Amino acid sequence: MNLQRPNANDATRTSNRSRSVVPTSGLCTRCLDDCRGNCEVFKSSFRGREVIYPGPFGHVTSGADKDYPVDYSHLNINGYALGLDGLPAGEVAGPDTAIFPAVDTTTEFGWHNKVHMELPIFTGALGSTEVARANWEQFAIGTAITGISLVCGENVCGIDPGLECDAQGKVIKSPDMQRRVRLYKEFQEDSGDILVQLNVEDTRLGVARYVIEELGVETIELKWGQGAKCIGGEIKVDSLERALELQRRGYIVTPDPSNEAIQAAFADGAIEHFERHSRLGFINEETFYQSVSDLRALGAKRVTLKTGAYPLRELAMALKWSSNAHVDLVTVDGAPGGTGMSPWRMMEEWGIPTFYLQSMTYELASMLDAQGAYVPDLAIAGGFSEEAGIYKALAMGAPYFKAVCMGRALMIPGFVGKNIERWLADDNLPKTVSEFGTSKEEIFVSYETLKAKYGADIERIPLGAIGIYTYADRLKVGLQQLLAGSRCMNLAVLNRENLIALTPEAAQISGIDYVMDAYREQALQIIKR
Repeated sequence: MNLQRPNANDATRTSNRSRSVVPTSGLCTRCLDDCRGNCEVFKSSFRGREVIYPGPFGHVTSGADKDYPVDYSHLNINGYALGLDGLPAGEVAGPDTAIFPAVDTTTEFGWHNKVHMELPIFTGALGSTEVARANWEQFAIGTAITGISLVCGENVCGIDPGLECDAQGKVIKSPDMQRRVRLYKEFQEDSGDILVQLNVEDTRLGVARYVIEELGVETIELKWGQGAKCIGGEIKVDSLERALELQRRGYIVTPDPSNEAIQAAFADGAIEHFERHSRLGFINEETFYQSVSDLRALGAKRVTLKTGAYPLRELAMALKWSSNAHVDLVTVDGAPGGTGMSPWRMMEEWGIPTFYLQSMTYELASMLDAQGAYVPDLAIAGGFSEEAGIYKALAMGAPYFKAVCMGRALMIPGFVGKNIERWLADDNLPKTVSEFGTSKEEIFVSYETLKAKYGADIERIPLGAIGIYTYADRLKVGLQQLLAGSRCMNLAVLNRENLIALTPEAAQISGIDYVMDAYREQALQIIKR
C-alpha cells in the first residue's frame, strides 16, 4: 500500500513541512514550536471546522486517494485466439465479422418499462452542489445527446431560491428543477433517462409528485445515505440571508446562522460559509415497500434505489427488499467516493471499498437467483473513469450488473468543454489545447459528427456537452476493442470467465479464477492428448 498522509492532502489544501512523517498520525516527526504551516492540525487551529471539507467550495470535486489492499487493478482481462460470442443471428464467425467497430455496447435496465442506453454508463447524483447547478447545461445536454442516463440528485427543490410551496408545505413550483428536467428532455432521443432522487427532505416536500405530474419525470430513485458517504448531503452557502432562509425551510444549517455570535463572526469575515445538511434517513422494510408502491401509484414508470458503501447487513436488505418490491435498478456505491461537498475524512475512511462491495453484491444476488427470486438490475459506482474498469466491473458482476455509475469522470469533460469555450472567446487557449487547433471544429474530434446530425442546432449545444459526448465516444471505442479481444460481440455475453485474478487475495474476495488456475483443466487435456 502507498504511504497515506492523514494530516495533509491537496483536497484540504494542507501539506507537511517535513519529508519525514509519522504514518499513523500524519504529523511531522519533528514538529517545531515556530512552524509556519501548513498541516491540517496547523490550519485547523484557526480555521476549525472549515478544514473538514475539500476546497475551494463551488470550484472543486474531490476523490479520496486511500489505497486499498485489493482493487480492480488486481484483475486482468482474458483474450482468446478462437471462438466468438454474440454475433447477430445469421452471421458466421470469422475475420470479417469479428471486427471491433461491430461490437454492440448498448445496455438496458428496468423491470417492465426498460431504459435503453447507448453505453453501459450513467452519471452519479448531480444535485444541490454548486458545481452541479452551475454546470447543469453541460451535463444534461451532454448525457442526452450521448444516449445515457442522468441522475438529478437530492435537495434540488429544497434549496431552489424560487421554490414555491402550498399551505401543506408541498412544492408547487421549482424553477431550477424545471430547468434541469427540461434541458435533458429537450435533447433526449430514444436512449437514456433522467432519474430524480429523493431523500428525507425531498419526500417531505412532495418532490416526487411534482416532478412526475408537472415535469413528466418517469424514474424516481430512492436513496439510502449519501451515496459513498453515510450522512445527509451538504452544501455551503456564502450568504447569511440564504443560510437563514434554508434554516426556515427546515434544513440543518451550521454554524447556527440565527446565533448573534455567529452572525458577528460572519460579519468579521472569520466565517465565510454556512453548511446546509440533510437529515439521516432510517430504513424500514414495510415503509420501503409502501414508498415504492406510492411512487408507482403517482405514475412513476420506474423506481430505483441508490445505496452506499454499507456492510453486508444493509446490502442484503437493499437487495432482498428490492427483489420483493420489483425495484427496477439498484445502484451500489462503494468507497472511497468522490464528491463536490462531503467531509474529506469520511470520503477517505468510511465504508466498504468498491471491489469488495461488488463481490459481496454478486454473492447475494447469486443467492437470490438460486432461490428463483427476482434479481433487480444492478449498477456499481465508486472510482471508475476508463473502459477497462467498466469492462472489469460488468464482467465480474455478470449477468446481474448492467451499468457503471460514474461520478467525477463524467463531470470533468463538461468542465473541460465549458472552459475551452471560454478560452476561445478570450483568445487564451492553453498550449495543451491549442496544439490541436484554434477553433472548436479543429479541437473537438466529434464536432463535425454532431454538426452533421444536428445541423444549425449545433449552435445550441454547449462545448461542455460536446466534451461529454467526445469522452463517451472514447469509452465506447475502447470498450469495443476490449470486448472484441475477448471475442464478445455484445455486453450480454460478457461473463466472469473473461477475467483472471492476479493475486490469491483478489481471487478469494471476488471468486474470479486465480491466473495460474484459469483454464488449467482444458490446458492439461490438450497437453495430455
